[in-house]
Amino acid sequence: MFRVLLLAVLMYIVSSCYSSTTISLYNGRNLEGWHVDVPAMDSIADAINPFIIRDGLLVSLGTPQGHLITDAVYKNFRLDLEYRFAGEPGNCGVLVFASTPRALYKMFPKSIEVQMMHKNAGDFWCIVEDIKTDDMEARRGPKAEWGITEGKLRRIKNLTDGSEKPLGEWNSMTIECLGNEIVVWLNGDLVNHGYEATANSGHIALQAEGAEVEFRRVDLTPISRITK
Repeated sequence: MFRVLLLAVLMYIVSSCYSSTTISLYNGRNLEGWHVDVPAMDSIADAINPFIIRDGLLVSLGTPQGHLITDAVYKNFRLDLEYRFAGEPGNCGVLVFASTPRALYKMFPKSIEVQMMHKNAGDFWCIVEDIKTDDMEARRGPKAEWGITEGKLRRIKNLTDGSEKPLGEWNSMTIECLGNEIVVWLNGDLVNHGYEATANSGHIALQAEGAEVEFRRVDLTPISRITK
């Protein structure tokens, strides 16, 4: 309870420190400001780019699998996304603090993933970076099996069930990264809070991971740190 109250106070303070400049990370016309890392495109001549702009929306087609990564590195920010599964529900995610490409399974960049997978939105996945939460053993599994590489328990379950909108409707996700903390809201519900992350800055990445997902908003607002 104390940590929840502390978080509420922290978020109140942070809310007064947002920059007035919100940046749309995609321009509605092309992928300027992003680069694609899709392993299949290295060796398969007819492999398509799974990230496209369609009717003004940023679309992850889901396959071939890979990542759309910002050219810029970000630190201390709020990321606001609106997304929906365009057809069959499935898997996708947004990665923060992303750095070394293909660090896990020769696919995933070193990062912390905020899951968008249907019925699991808001989970954390540790990808060669780590983060702590409250109730870690209940939400991550036996401590002896925790890890950040292949074969380890890297998933930290979210705090709520039922925060996602019905399929076909737009979900609103907010991710606040301040120092080594990450706080996630989904459709207004607090769904995860992590702290003591092993990174505090990096690229932002969107996934192609099997399901088609449409994004109509990917906005970033810098947060000014309070200094004494």
